[in-house]
Amino acid sequence: MTVEKVDATLADFGAHFDRLFASPAAAADGKVKLLLFLADREPGSSLTWCPDCNVAEPVIYERMEAALRGKDAVLLRAYVGDKPTWRDPAHPWRVDPRFGLKGVPTLIRWEGGGAAARLGDEEAQVKDKVDALLGAAGGN
Repeated sequence: MTVEKVDATLADFGAHFDRLFASPAAAADGKVKLLLFLADREPGSSLTWCPDCNVAEPVIYERMEAALRGKDAVLLRAYVGDKPTWRDPAHPWRVDPRFGLKGVPTLIRWEGGGAAARLGDEEAQVKDKVDALLGAAGGN
């Protein structure tokens, strides 16, 4: 398995998303495409300000390794900003109909130009649910 992990912020997300998910080349590359929306990391720490993100993130990576064995994938990790930025009801990823985020973490499997499966903040740490989202990726 080769997983290309790309980190994005609000400022550079559009360019990364277009290149990895929306371009004709990306549409034809056969890679499993995943979006993981997370809270920003606390300064000087490997942890985010979001306790749910801190629990879910290692579970997601562990399950990806098992479920995507032998597949190429791209994981776009999109950091939503600090807590005040995320709490704004007009946050770009809250109001963008492609994503419609309600909470973080949110894991989305992207296929055919849209969200094919989604796990929100209350499900993203549940191994069976992550396995189900990943198991459907690439025709498994």
